[in-house]
Amino acid sequence: MPKNTHKIAIAGAATLGAAALAFSVVPADAQTTTTDAVSTAQVAYSSQPVQDVKTSVTDQLATTSVKVDAIEAKKKAAAAAAAKKKAAAAKAVAAKTAAAKKKAAAEAAAKKKAAASRKAQEAANRSAKRAAIKKAVVRHYADNLDGWIKHSLDIMKSKGIPGSYHGLHKNIMRESSGNPKAINDWDINAINGIPSKGLLQVIPPTFTAYHVSGTSWNIYDPIANITAAANYAADKYGSIDNVNSAY
Repeated sequence: MPKNTHKIAIAGAATLGAAALAFSVVPADAQTTTTDAVSTAQVAYSSQPVQDVKTSVTDQLATTSVKVDAIEAKKKAAAAAAAKKKAAAAKAVAAKTAAAKKKAAAEAAAKKKAAASRKAQEAANRSAKRAAIKKAVVRHYADNLDGWIKHSLDIMKSKGIPGSYHGLHKNIMRESSGNPKAINDWDINAINGIPSKGLLQVIPPTFTAYHVSGTSWNIYDPIANITAAANYAADKYGSIDNVNSAY
């Protein structure tokens, strides 16, 4: 049965019920009049109130639906805002962490650079100090055969030329008897115009070829003569110590 039919039946039933109630309370001597009133009463109904009720319910449901949708939208907006805020906070933390790491790296690099600079400066200071000490401690050699040999040995050591005091001394004594101005004017070299000269009797071509830098170019200079002869002997015999005769 349609819903409208139910509603109409209910309205009719309500009217009949009211009529029956009126009948039951009427006195006995007024029965005919009351019965006539009941019999002649018409049950009046209309579909308009039912339509109004339906419209009202529909409107209420629609309003409720709109409210629910609004609440859901509000929840979604709040959730989105919270997520956005959380993401922004995470981004800020990440940026702060990155900045802290960058700062720490820069500080570490600066410390490392400062340490390297300090180390280099310390090394330079030590070198300068050693140079100053070396310069301050200038060795002095006696102007005699002993002094010449010792001075020559120090130069030979700095140049990597082998030889010993004994090796130099024995060859000097054999070749020139310790005379720095000695010259051989009778052997084959003299005949060829290049006589042997100096403490170790070095000929000019050999002196020029084996001259040791930092010494005099004068072949009669004791230090220049000894070091050039020792340099030549090292090349030809391994060391002046290995020379035991004319060379």
